[in-house]
Amino acid sequence: MPEIRNFIGYGNNPPIFRWDNNAKLAVQFVLNYEEGGENTVLNGDEQSEIFLSEIIGAQPVIGQRHVNMESIYEYGSRSGFWRIFNEFTNRNLPLTIFGVGLALEKNTEVCDAIKNAKFEVASHGYRWIDYQHIDPKIEEEHIIKCYQTIKNIFGYYPSGWYTGRTSPNTRDLVLKNTEVIYDSDAYDDDIPYWVERYNKKKHLIIPYTLDNNDMRFATAQGFNKGDDFYNYLKDSFDTLYNESKKSGSSKMMSIGLHCRIIGRPGRFQSLLKFLNYLDQFNDIWICSRKQIAEFWYENF
Repeated sequence: MPEIRNFIGYGNNPPIFRWDNNAKLAVQFVLNYEEGGENTVLNGDEQSEIFLSEIIGAQPVIGQRHVNMESIYEYGSRSGFWRIFNEFTNRNLPLTIFGVGLALEKNTEVCDAIKNAKFEVASHGYRWIDYQHIDPKIEEEHIIKCYQTIKNIFGYYPSGWYTGRTSPNTRDLVLKNTEVIYDSDAYDDDIPYWVERYNKKKHLIIPYTLDNNDMRFATAQGFNKGDDFYNYLKDSFDTLYNESKKSGSSKMMSIGLHCRIIGRPGRFQSLLKFLNYLDQFNDIWICSRKQIAEFWYENF
């Protein structure tokens, strides 16, 4: 059963620490790779996808293909991924891929590029669907299948997990069937923390973000133009960085990206502006989520 809700966390007494090299802030970029794993009758689903596309408030098409929705998702794998990939590799910046198993299976060229760049691949589940009401046995099968799929493609089992559209059973099923060292299916803190879960196993949570996230370009209440995204990221960074300077203790900032969203030309400049802004700071750590996990295991 899911853990009892924790409203207290670290309270007003978070741990005092500094990242390696005395960095005030760990900045972590995630690229969600979902294209091909979403709802479509081609994947055996009953309806089309309705989530995170240019069609705000999309309604499901039952029993038939929604070719516009399919095409929007395909933009992410055909064009958006490469725009983001080239920028991060040209800057020699680390990136964590939240990879949907079925989506990865459908694009060998993308997988080869991720391997060559040595980006971390964390599991994003086998399908990009909502598991809230999925039979736990099916969810468990998907967890096992994605875990093995990443091993088959990249040569290693993922260290991290993020389903995103979870069920109440997700975390326990992940811990039962994998050896991941962290998951990010939480949004409840600014730094990692430990929980005691399946079979009283000590487990690390590295919280993710739905606000420092380009998904808000695709929601009714969200970003309308690139400057909205850039200013929000900058304000978040400045708050965390200044808190770290004042308190003497480091912070963490997660940024969520999607190939089909920030990969669009009209939005991409906002990401470039933020990356250029980060260039001004020599006391931050741009890293992968696995690196954060390894630091936490070593120091806490």
